[in-house]
Amino acid sequence: RLLAAGGGDVDAALGEIRRTLGVTGDETRGDAFAAHVAACDSGELDRAIAALSAGSKRDTECAERLVAARTAADAEIRISSWLLAFMTKDGKPRANLVTKPTSAKSPGVAEFLAAEQARCETLGERLSAIETAARSCALFRLGAGLMARYDALKRARALLDYDDLILRAVDLLKGAAPWVLYKLDGGIDHVLVDEAQDTAPEQWEAVGALIEEFFAGEGARTRVPPRGVFVVGDEKQSIFSFQGADLDVFGRTRASLQALAGPAWKEVGLEISFRSGPVVLDIVDATFARDAARDGVVGGGRRLSHRAKRARAGGRVELWLPEIAEKLPEPEAWDAPVDYVSSAHPSERLAARIARTVKDWIGAEDLPACGRKVRAGDVLVLVRRRNRFFDAMVRAFKTAGVPVAGADRMVLADQIAVMDLLSLARFCLLPADDLSLAEVLKSPLYGFDDDDLFALAWNRPGQLWPALRAGAAGNAKRQAAADELSDILARADFVPPYELFAHLLDARDGRRRMLARLGPDAADPLDEFLAACLSAEHAGVSSLQGFLRHFEGGAGEIKRDMEQGRDEVRVMTVHGAKGLEADIVILPDTCELPKARGGTVWTEPAAGPGVPLWPPPGKSKHPASVAARAADRAHELAEQRRLLYVAATRARDRLYVCGWCKDQPADGSWYAHLSGAIATHPKAVEIDTPDGKVWRIDEPATALDAPDAGATSATPAGALPDWAKATAAPDEPVPPRPLAPSRPENEPAVASPLGAGEGFAFLRGKLIHRLLQSLPDMAVASRAQAAHRLLSRPAYGLTPAQVDELANETLAVLSHPEFAAAFDGPGLAEAAVVARLGGRALSGRIDRLVVRDDAVYVIDYKTNRPPPADVAGVAPVYLAQLAAYRAALVPLFAGRSIRCALLWTHAPRLMPIPAALLDAHAPN
Repeated sequence: RLLAAGGGDVDAALGEIRRTLGVTGDETRGDAFAAHVAACDSGELDRAIAALSAGSKRDTECAERLVAARTAADAEIRISSWLLAFMTKDGKPRANLVTKPTSAKSPGVAEFLAAEQARCETLGERLSAIETAARSCALFRLGAGLMARYDALKRARALLDYDDLILRAVDLLKGAAPWVLYKLDGGIDHVLVDEAQDTAPEQWEAVGALIEEFFAGEGARTRVPPRGVFVVGDEKQSIFSFQGADLDVFGRTRASLQALAGPAWKEVGLEISFRSGPVVLDIVDATFARDAARDGVVGGGRRLSHRAKRARAGGRVELWLPEIAEKLPEPEAWDAPVDYVSSAHPSERLAARIARTVKDWIGAEDLPACGRKVRAGDVLVLVRRRNRFFDAMVRAFKTAGVPVAGADRMVLADQIAVMDLLSLARFCLLPADDLSLAEVLKSPLYGFDDDDLFALAWNRPGQLWPALRAGAAGNAKRQAAADELSDILARADFVPPYELFAHLLDARDGRRRMLARLGPDAADPLDEFLAACLSAEHAGVSSLQGFLRHFEGGAGEIKRDMEQGRDEVRVMTVHGAKGLEADIVILPDTCELPKARGGTVWTEPAAGPGVPLWPPPGKSKHPASVAARAADRAHELAEQRRLLYVAATRARDRLYVCGWCKDQPADGSWYAHLSGAIATHPKAVEIDTPDGKVWRIDEPATALDAPDAGATSATPAGALPDWAKATAAPDEPVPPRPLAPSRPENEPAVASPLGAGEGFAFLRGKLIHRLLQSLPDMAVASRAQAAHRLLSRPAYGLTPAQVDELANETLAVLSHPEFAAAFDGPGLAEAAVVARLGGRALSGRIDRLVVRDDAVYVIDYKTNRPPPADVAGVAPVYLAQLAAYRAALVPLFAGRSIRCALLWTHAPRLMPIPAALLDAHAPN
């Protein structure tokens, strides 16, 4: 953004960063400190140092720091010594700079030190600005260099990434090619933007360019029917800022559209929820009615007010006490330092409690609104991020025997079971890879411990694999490993990866050994790894080396479709669950606030893109950095509250709120927001359970999920519409897809580039087609030179005689007396034609289309070899193709003859097709 605003000038961007921080280009921290010390009264400073040196220990420490600040060789040591004399390590002013006895003996020293301490605040701000400027400029230079290198690589390979596609489209629509907007303007009546709150600013620019003409000129007011822009979005659900979504841009775009539309503007609020029941919506409304939760979710002094479509569905909301970390007892004096007193982490305890509870629900707990018992597929566990709890939750469900879908996203290479299989693959490719073999031996497949591996590897004469085979005799563990690995090595060069690993895991019982050591949660990665092997094989990767490269190149990350209707509990992040729903939603990751983001922050000036700042770790003191960091944190917490809104509204009938923490939930956490609304609800009941107290709000269901009683139907109850009584369904349109005349089903064989002696013939046809496409648009006098220039390119490898032959034959075609008019004037190459012929749709391309005042010429190029000698030998499909083109053009050029011909590029020879013959093959 900053580079674009400065026309790509890196130095100008760096200057803008420094100006924001008030720093000159060559200023250093040492310079700022030297200037600060120079402004200090050196006589008073000497007097203070002498007084402190004669005082208490604390006074002498201060004196030593002041002396070091004047005499140390390194500038940073001088700076830190000076600051520590007046400030604490965390940057706060020291309470007592000098002891009372020393102050009494040396009047004025305390006042001098206090004044210098006040000046240190300004010094700290200045030093922070200089360091931030240096870091920010260095990072910007690095980023600009990487971007330039990345752009150069893309240009060299003629590639575009996703952002390029958006930016190029914006450039195209915003004036780079005005004719594009002109062409689009006549074909677009309405624009619909869905999920508008998650639309990035660059995407809004493209939309704005498309709809700008909707509101311009007299036609915008008189057009019937009027054109429209439909924007569907909910700012409460804007949770994808990491993908570029900007809620501020969404608001500005809405205001801009409203100003453009004027009286035609309509804002339709969607307050009816078709998903959640009334109890869940009551809690959502009550939560975000509180000032602490509404910022970033509900603006403009408004209040959330949902209405449930399923008003009689009832439901339940329940708040559990958080799991608190246990305080370990003080160890006895005689306990050795390595003694470890185990204690379950509170997140592990919560995961086990949720798994037990869900297991008790399945098949036993009623879902009144659905008229049935709870199933595993009714439960959705939502977390803010994939962390320790995420894995613990999946593992707890598997341990409890509850069907669980596993992780919605998984990086297979991070799974320990998959790591072991990858080490095995590397060993198979290179048996001399001792490290990979050691990893395989220590894996659950062979169960070597440190002592086993040390005994095998220490003091061995050569590599590990020969040592294993040589030392196998008399050692059952080594013998079993050596025999199995020998079998796998023998297979690795001859079977595809899927077959190799499936044999190991199933036929050789490797899966059971893996699960026995790693637990049931290892089953999922193993299954997905085998699926990745099979997918790579289907993609043509059949070797083990090719599979490793394919896997490490990005195929090792999977994303599951969690919308499938399998009867399994789903554990997902809220981001991944947007758009999904469940009858029962559990929110366990609620007690903590996310850690403040580090890295760069952007300033927010009144105009322009702002500048990126990279403050040093710790608390920055410069106002620009402080303001930028505070604004970034405010945006982050506002998005977390919107994330809470999305999470809570995934629930249809039941919402359970729980969590874990060290001592108590953080202020501003999800738990703090929700607990305030639940515990104070008039229908909340406090219940004692074996796991602790819960607050429950129950609303009985008065009807099953069904259309409202007041809903009307166009068909009387019990009656069927006429189409349902028909004896047979109507025939499908023929063909179901557009007819492409140039790709008929029974097209005769064309010259093959792989046939014996056909290489030049194939190249010949290709080059003649290229010449016939390009030369007609050139002046007659320059065609010969252009033809020779193209044919003489080294890439084609033609001899001078072949160049002359092809050029002469092509030019002879262009000057054919009957069709000379088709090639002498302007025409269209590869002209697209779309039409409806009877009950069929036609979509094709005419190789050469020329429109004259008296006739329209249609020429189609064919590469068949050998070409027919006369019209009688032309394949019927070619005649039908030309007849279809002619039929499509007749309505467009009434009163003009449509003259068609085939150009056999292998000869080359032009063959006019008589109109009578085309009439016989005209489409019905």
